[in-house]
Amino acid sequence: MDTAESSPYLFADIIAQSSIMQAIFKTITKIADYKTTVLITGESGTGKELIAKAIHYSSSRRDMPMVDVNCGGIPETLLESELFGHAKGAFTDAYKIRKGLFEEADKGTLFLDEMGELPLALQVKLLRALQEEEIRPLGDSKSVKVDVRIVAATARNLADMVNKRLFREDLFYRINVLTIVVPPLRDRREDIPLLIEHFIKKFNKRLRLKITGVSEDCMHRLIHHSWPGNVRELENVIERSMVLSEGNELTTEFLPGELADRQSSQTDELLFWDTLSIKINSKKLEKQLIVKALIKTKGNKTRAAALLELSLPALLYKIKEYDVNYEELS
Repeated sequence: MDTAESSPYLFADIIAQSSIMQAIFKTITKIADYKTTVLITGESGTGKELIAKAIHYSSSRRDMPMVDVNCGGIPETLLESELFGHAKGAFTDAYKIRKGLFEEADKGTLFLDEMGELPLALQVKLLRALQEEEIRPLGDSKSVKVDVRIVAATARNLADMVNKRLFREDLFYRINVLTIVVPPLRDRREDIPLLIEHFIKKFNKRLRLKITGVSEDCMHRLIHHSWPGNVRELENVIERSMVLSEGNELTTEFLPGELADRQSSQTDELLFWDTLSIKINSKKLEKQLIVKALIKTKGNKTRAAALLELSLPALLYKIKEYDVNYEELS
C-alpha cells in the first residue's frame, strides 16, 4: 500500500479532512515504527481496519505480512488452532502440522479484529504470547518464538467488560497501551462530501456508471443524517442510490428509508431556500405541509384535508398542482 498522500485529504487509503481525523493520521505516523500494541476503538463501520492497515503500511514492517483474524467470526473450538497452530494428531482431523496466524505474521503485524469477542480461555494464552513473545501450537510440547506487532480493534467497551469479568484485566492493560479512538461519522460531517465523491468515483468505475454529482437537497440530507452504520452505511447508500438513479445526478428520491423521508428534513430544507420571494416560498411551504399531512395520515386525503383545514377538493387540486405522489413518499 502506498502511504504517500496524493491529496491533502488522503492518508493510506483513508479519506478525511476533519481535524479529528488529521490528528489520528499524525498519531499513526508517530507510533507506526514502534512494536507497542495498539488498541483501536470505535463504533462498527467507522473504519478501524483501515486504521490498522495504515499503521502496518506506514511502518518498517510494511514489506512483511499483515494477517487479519476476526475473533468473533471463528468458532471457539477452532480459534486456538487458528491463532497458535497445531501439531500433527493434536485432535481429530489434525493430519499434519499447521502453522497458526501468529507464525504467519512473524516479522509483520497481527490484526485482532473484534477483540472483545475473544473467549476468556484464549485470553490467558494470548496474554502469555504477548508477554513471552512466543506461542505453543496445540498439542505440541515446544514453544515457538515469534516477532509480531499486535494491533487490536473492538466496538465494545473493554473497560466495562473487565468490570463485568467478561474480559481479563491483565490482558486489557497489556493491549491498552496506545489507544486510537475512531470517531463516528456524525462527529466528522465535514468528511462526508469527500467520502461521497470518493464512492461515486469508485462505483462509476466498478459499475460502469456516469454519475457526475449530487443534488443540493440530497447532499444536505446525506450530511445531516445520523449515520448509525457510519462510513460503511454511507458507502452502501451511495452504491444503492447510484444503481437506482435514472440520471447523472443523485437525488433524494433514490435515497433509502428515513433519508428519503420528506418529513425528516422539512425544517432543514427551509434553510436551503435560495430566494426571498414570498410567493415562491409560500408555495414550497404549502407543498411541504401537504406532504407532512399525507405522511401522518398514511395517504388518507380526507383526514389530511382536515389537518390542513382545507376542503377535500382544494387539497386534491393542490396535490395535482404540486405533483405530490403519496406512493413515492411511503
